[in-house]
Amino acid sequence: MTQTSENVTWLTQEAYNQLRAELDYLSGPARTEIAAKIAAAREEGDLRENGGYHAAKEEQGKQELRVRQLTQLLENAKVGEAPASADGAVAPGMVVTIAFDGDEDDTVTFLLASREYASSDIETYSPQSPLGSGVIGKKVGQDAQYELPNGKFASVKILKAKPYQS
Repeated sequence: MTQTSENVTWLTQEAYNQLRAELDYLSGPARTEIAAKIAAAREEGDLRENGGYHAAKEEQGKQELRVRQLTQLLENAKVGEAPASADGAVAPGMVVTIAFDGDEDDTVTFLLASREYASSDIETYSPQSPLGSGVIGKKVGQDAQYELPNGKFASVKILKAKPYQS
């Protein structure tokens, strides 16, 4: 998945189909299943001390959150490949190779996108992550800085950036 500034989410056809199938399941059969679990747990008696009931309600809440996330994601989705950056700069939907602190022996290659976009065979960093937001807009050969969780800054050099091919 790739997000652009117009708040459009680009998905491969395979990713779209998987997410649509998950949404259909969670909106239909899974809702029926969790409602049955809640009803069965409710029959067990006192709800204040009923662990099964509380676990089922928590599961229901997580499931409904995922339904809302998938609904929003698919409403803003376009199927296909995200348009390449016109100026050759790093953008969501690209496979990026970086070197930490300019050390070309210490490199990482990753897809700059959300996890739903790629297959599991490539490491994926969100464009909203510290590293992701630090490299967006940089060109091959340029240095980028991003803030670490401890408040310090790290620098990387962009070695390669190319559109992701699924």
